[in-house]
Amino acid sequence: MRIEVIGRGLEITDAIRAYAESKVEHVGKHFDGVSATAVTVTKADHSHKGEYDVEIVSSVPKHDPFVCHAKNEDVYAAIDQASQKASRQVTEYKNRLREGNR
Repeated sequence: MRIEVIGRGLEITDAIRAYAESKVEHVGKHFDGVSATAVTVTKADHSHKGEYDVEIVSSVPKHDPFVCHAKNEDVYAAIDQASQKASRQVTEYKNRLREGNR
């Protein structure tokens, strides 16, 4: 699975990149069909204190990409929230595929 970490309005440090990649790897473990994931971290204003917006886009075959957002004042908490949402979306999709048209 390919993972991209993109920063808008801030520089992505090695620590943020490693943390985001470790959290997003769990999304791929739930469903083998995830081919690529993009994590975009945006800081709304350029002041010292601000809110971070994290968007995770997970691409799967034969379906539109799954998109989830999370906002928080702490970048790590926002990554946690968004990765939990992405895991839930992918897991529900996997369960629908497994159940079929029952």
